[in-house]
Amino acid sequence: MTQTWIVVPAAGGGSRFGAALPKQYADLAGRPLLARTLDRLATLDAAALVVALAPDDAHYERLLGERPRVEALRCGGATRSETVRNVLRALAVRCRDDDWILVHDAARPCVPRASLARLVRELSADAVGGLLALPLADTLKRAAASGDAPRVLRTEDRSGLWLAQTPQMFRYRVLAEACAAEGARDCTDDAQAVEALAATGACAMPRLVEGSPQNVKVTYPGDLALAAAILTLQGDA
Repeated sequence: MTQTWIVVPAAGGGSRFGAALPKQYADLAGRPLLARTLDRLATLDAAALVVALAPDDAHYERLLGERPRVEALRCGGATRSETVRNVLRALAVRCRDDDWILVHDAARPCVPRASLARLVRELSADAVGGLLALPLADTLKRAAASGDAPRVLRTEDRSGLWLAQTPQMFRYRVLAEACAAEGARDCTDDAQAVEALAATGACAMPRLVEGSPQNVKVTYPGDLALAAAILTLQGDA
């Protein structure tokens, strides 16, 4: 029977966040950001929810403690893709080739439950998998290289462009092969690694499943207020 394994890379130091604690432990409406994210993912039916921590993480046990069905692995790598690859290696003896690996950013605590359900439902029969994403709605400008005072080089055609979100969900074998390939270390999300594998003819390209504008990513301290407002709107603050 096919199972789903949820993976949350949480090994980053949050250098852009600029706070004393790594971003995943920042206070979001009275609780750690990572705790909010894990609560949301706990609504999914999964064999396990794996949190990938840095080997020297000194905060997880103190701030989150033990949680049902959550496994903390200290297998974080130098990059996000390396962390995911390390988790896949750790799960190799437990996963079947056609099991689902659902990877979600620790810094996306507001992903709507309806979006999670839609992703799982629309990909259930797919041989590869896919990701939540939003069609690009804003006008897209490319900047000229002009130092501290950039100017517009041109307006880009936005037709067919989507903004990638997470979760991204792929068959175990597909994602494991994609993450093991040369160059995968530099991929900024799992879908990009699968795209590279698909370009070799090994599989089809990932599917796009429409996400939600509420699925914001906390990158800077100011984003916490927006995330808190969305949680209040969703009834979870």
